[in-house]
Amino acid sequence: MRSLIDTKHADNTLSKDNAAEDCVNKASNNVNDASSVVAANNIGLGGVGRSKKHESADKHVSGEALYIDDRPNLQGQLHAAVGQSSIAHGLIKSIDLSAVRAAEGVFAVITVDDVPGHTDIGPVFPGDPVLAIGKVEYVGQPIFAVAATSHDLARRAVKLANIEYEELPAVLTVKDALAKQSFVRPPFSMTRGDSASAILQAEHQLSGEISVGGQEHFYLEGQISTAEPNEDGGMTVFSSSQHPSEVQKLVAEVLGIPLNKVVVDTRRMGGGFGGKETQAAPWACIAALLSNETKRPVKFKLSRSDDMCMTGKRHPFENNYHVGFDSNGQIKGINIEVNGNCGYSPDLSDAIVDRAMFHSDNAYFLDQATVTGNRCKLNTVSHTAYRGFGGPQGMMTIEMVMDDIARHLGKDPLEIRKINLYGKDERNETHYHQIVEHNKMAELITSLEQSSDYQARRASITQFNSENSILKKGIALTPVKFGISFTVQHLNQAGALVHIYTDGTIHLNHGGTEMGQGLYTKVAQIVAEEFQVNVDTVGVSATRTDKVPNTSPTAASSGTDLNGKAAQAAAKIIKTRLIAFACEKYAVNNTEVTFKDSQVLIGTETFSFAEFVQQAYMGRVSLSSTGFYKTPKIYFDRASGKGRPFFYYSTGAAVSEVLIDTLTGEYKVLRADILHDVGHSLNPAIDIGQIEGAFIQGMGWLTTEELVWNEQGRLLSNNPATYKIPAISDTPADFRVTLVPDDPNREQTIYNSKAVGEPPFMLGISVWSALKDAISSVSDHKLSPKLDTPATPERVLWAVEAIKQQAQA
Repeated sequence: MRSLIDTKHADNTLSKDNAAEDCVNKASNNVNDASSVVAANNIGLGGVGRSKKHESADKHVSGEALYIDDRPNLQGQLHAAVGQSSIAHGLIKSIDLSAVRAAEGVFAVITVDDVPGHTDIGPVFPGDPVLAIGKVEYVGQPIFAVAATSHDLARRAVKLANIEYEELPAVLTVKDALAKQSFVRPPFSMTRGDSASAILQAEHQLSGEISVGGQEHFYLEGQISTAEPNEDGGMTVFSSSQHPSEVQKLVAEVLGIPLNKVVVDTRRMGGGFGGKETQAAPWACIAALLSNETKRPVKFKLSRSDDMCMTGKRHPFENNYHVGFDSNGQIKGINIEVNGNCGYSPDLSDAIVDRAMFHSDNAYFLDQATVTGNRCKLNTVSHTAYRGFGGPQGMMTIEMVMDDIARHLGKDPLEIRKINLYGKDERNETHYHQIVEHNKMAELITSLEQSSDYQARRASITQFNSENSILKKGIALTPVKFGISFTVQHLNQAGALVHIYTDGTIHLNHGGTEMGQGLYTKVAQIVAEEFQVNVDTVGVSATRTDKVPNTSPTAASSGTDLNGKAAQAAAKIIKTRLIAFACEKYAVNNTEVTFKDSQVLIGTETFSFAEFVQQAYMGRVSLSSTGFYKTPKIYFDRASGKGRPFFYYSTGAAVSEVLIDTLTGEYKVLRADILHDVGHSLNPAIDIGQIEGAFIQGMGWLTTEELVWNEQGRLLSNNPATYKIPAISDTPADFRVTLVPDDPNREQTIYNSKAVGEPPFMLGISVWSALKDAISSVSDHKLSPKLDTPATPERVLWAVEAIKQQAQA
């Protein structure tokens, strides 16, 4: 089992108890030293570095895990629904809600005029009214809300409204938005060198464009909130949210009450993937407004079709490039433009398009580069966060460039990828001027190339394709370099609360939310490791805004990095107090106090952890502490386009092999080999599960998951029958996932681990590139196919036919 890491230089603040100051300081040093000696084959009882199943795994499979919809109905509870816009863009001329108010079971009907506080709930920039204000900007926009005695009665009632509109022209394509300069935020560019001159002077030039489709989050648990009024005019909200603190803030603002009167509770979500980072808030706000109006509890649960129509997706992008390169395939200059379809409002689009721009290099050095990002405003639902947060859409362009250069020069795309990788001591500065440190991408790719038998398989596939005119195989190896940190600096902070009870059990609370990814399990392991107790004695409670305040969203792959460090800081504070107490009570040196195997060894004395905690309690030692952590080193000056927006990079690579039918466009992923760097894994089983799931979700985004809007701006793919997520049958029959062995994060992250939530999502790009490889084989790899995503069988067939026509021309 791999070694764990030196954390003695971690930037954690330790408090001082009433014991002698020198004893506290020595105890503090002892705590840090103890954290640094968890070595190979000596994994502590806490289990950091050991595979442990998800803390709710048994509850998930047995049905005992409680989600918001499983909570018993409260006395007098009502149910909410909203009346939706039927057009994409228009002024509201009149609203007649008399039939709605008279409908069976209806207790209250509200419009924006009934909101006592703020009416705009935009998370960063204004533009998201909680209910429509005078006009509508997408099909499905909430105009009014109803509270009724049942879910079905509420949904029936909203259909009785009579609303007249004055329709306005709707912007429904990115090209239309660009032509009209319709943006939710101003365009922005990042520049390194003189790309135009470099392209012009290069031996070869190419241009291309790609349409990258969006993606429905399709979480198992839909959007849902329950609001319960309190006796002091406040509100308790149970919300399926990745960002309880934001829900707290927005509920307080729409109600016009202080934040300390609102408590938001999130025990778990049935999936989030970014769809519940900002877009859980509207439904919580509406439930709270109706609860405030009726003085009764209100549950608001979206049906699947309403959820899909009224909530944002992964941003669709339309990107283009102009590149200059030499005869070896090395890029000399490049211009990239990424055009994000943001929908009708800013939401998080500014940061999402920024991240697409940051990741337009992926793993490749772009010496002379200009990357421009446009945030296009369309009359569709406002698109939002999704696993990767714009990074995947940015990476697609440069991976297309690698394939196009390879076809142009008659080389293997892997050769072109390898020659353009970031270097170590040179060719290591990004187009936003961050140095790529501790870069081992070349070694990682070489290792995967060898372990996957890439070259032998490439030769075998070439032979297969020469002997088969209908079935064609393709293979591709693509890398991922993904920056870890929120690009908005102030979000890179976290808090935690740890209590030790007198029986030796531990209570843990932190700002991270559990959406199935295993965050609670990992952070419990961290706390158990600090005290060297069994992780099963650490209980993690629901994320609540009255326990840990002002928290950041669980997003940006930062959940464990931030909350794990905060929880460790809290545990170390308590441990410091315990060591100081032991020094004073037993007249020993701090080096004679050891926590091991649920015991505390003090000189020649040995106590169970519970016994010693009881002694500390009798000695009036505080057994509770908060902890705090903020990510160091990060900054970004947007005015100059320069800085260090990321604390470190997470890296990986995947080899995918596919088989296509050139007569139908049908295809199958035959094999996938993944090698991914998670530093020192806190929990290998959970990390591998995250990698597997991310790869399949990324593959689904690029192959089967197609969002379709009609010419009136109505979403047609609004249910499981019309929107296809990957099934178990789509999983490669040969699926190999390996963690890079014994490679600690060089930055001082929690136990020198690396984030694992988002980075492996982009490994799915290898499937898309392999499909292009198979299609290109129709022209003996002389032509590079245009393959927009999702690469459905229809698009694959059209690409095959286009290549055939080009080859014959």
